[in-house]
Amino acid sequence: MRISPQDASLRTCEICALAPVMPVLVVEDAAHARPLAESLVAGGLPALEVTLRTGAALDVIREMAQVKGGVVGAGTLITPKDAEAAKEAGARFGVSPGATDYLLDACESIGLPLLPGAATATEAMRLLARGYGMLKFFPAEASGGAPALKAIGAPLPQISFCPTGGISPANAESYLSLPNVVCAGGSWVAPKDLVQSGNWTAIETLARDASKLGKG
Repeated sequence: MRISPQDASLRTCEICALAPVMPVLVVEDAAHARPLAESLVAGGLPALEVTLRTGAALDVIREMAQVKGGVVGAGTLITPKDAEAAKEAGARFGVSPGATDYLLDACESIGLPLLPGAATATEAMRLLARGYGMLKFFPAEASGGAPALKAIGAPLPQISFCPTGGISPANAESYLSLPNVVCAGGSWVAPKDLVQSGNWTAIETLARDASKLGKG
């Protein structure tokens, strides 16, 4: 059951490499979970991050975990309890805005691959020293954007990133063009109004457009 930091990073890197964009989802109604996941997967975005920011989040993960072709993870993991609940609900990976030893220990002990967050070279180096080579760069835009991530990558080429926070169709390519970026996390592919109105066709179209980013 236990997973090493190295194996966790290999797994999260494989998941991030499934598509150029990982949807970051805040879902308030579990009834939307399955059709939302089906639309995103059909549009070419199989890796889904469901943030634990709503009371329905764990139920959403349970529903999305049953969608064929999807790889569902839990975002906003803060505590060991979060990690345990996410895995029990069916999450196949976790994502955190930062990293603490308590959270890293918990995810490793229960075998949940974690994509830990880092915003500075020091944070990235500390995680690398523990064995994590695949990280989340968060909050991306507030931390200097693509130029900052490019600068961090120069002395630390052995670390790969999934930047998240302020990513949009307007700036996604600037991140995806960097050699140390595997994918980018973004919420624009599942806007709240389209989710609430059940416009799954429009969401599938947004996903399909996002799946083509970085390939030009």
